[in-house]
Amino acid sequence: MTTTDPQTLDKLQLAARIAQDIPAGSYVNLGIGQPTLVADHLDVESGIVLHTENGMLGMGPAVTGDAIDPDLTNAGKIPVSETAGCSYFHHADSFAMMRGGHLDVCVLGAFQVSAGGDLANWHTGAPDAIPAVGGAMDLAIGAKDVLVMMTLFAKDGTSKLVPSCTYPLTGVGCVSRVYTDHAVFELGAPDGGVRVIETFGCTLDELRERMDVDLVEA
Repeated sequence: MTTTDPQTLDKLQLAARIAQDIPAGSYVNLGIGQPTLVADHLDVESGIVLHTENGMLGMGPAVTGDAIDPDLTNAGKIPVSETAGCSYFHHADSFAMMRGGHLDVCVLGAFQVSAGGDLANWHTGAPDAIPAVGGAMDLAIGAKDVLVMMTLFAKDGTSKLVPSCTYPLTGVGCVSRVYTDHAVFELGAPDGGVRVIETFGCTLDELRERMDVDLVEA
């Protein structure tokens, strides 16, 4: 485990950190919300191909101003660019790619992740909450490697990396790594613990005081 930054990471720094770990040549889907920021930090020479569930393969970074083409958006309706060789296809074909195991990596947001890799990111279960299923369930079971990007602690101070999810599940045992503003965690350790790969602005002992999962130094 390493401590590489005296401060916690903001969302742009976290997106850049995730981009570092995506293997060259991967086919990748970035979930709606903060995960879309990862696109802006990928090396254009890496051969990584971005997929969106609304029917685009070869998506480039987000664009603004005069560069916006209203017909080119990601699944979150954010205007994006296209890379050389970009292709477009039916929404159903896009989901077939997701469900058929053709994506190497997906990056998703989450309300909760369990130490065992369960993912909860579509509904908090609150009576007034609006469910947002999207394509997360398809990605959670279809992508070879599921990464989560989220803040580690909720507004009430409780950890969102938990022993067991209390919110409705999106997928079971599907998450391999969790990237947060305080630390990077690897799930699926043989001893059942959660490996702390890297911390930002805190120590392992400080995390242990605030979290109910068994944290193991990598």
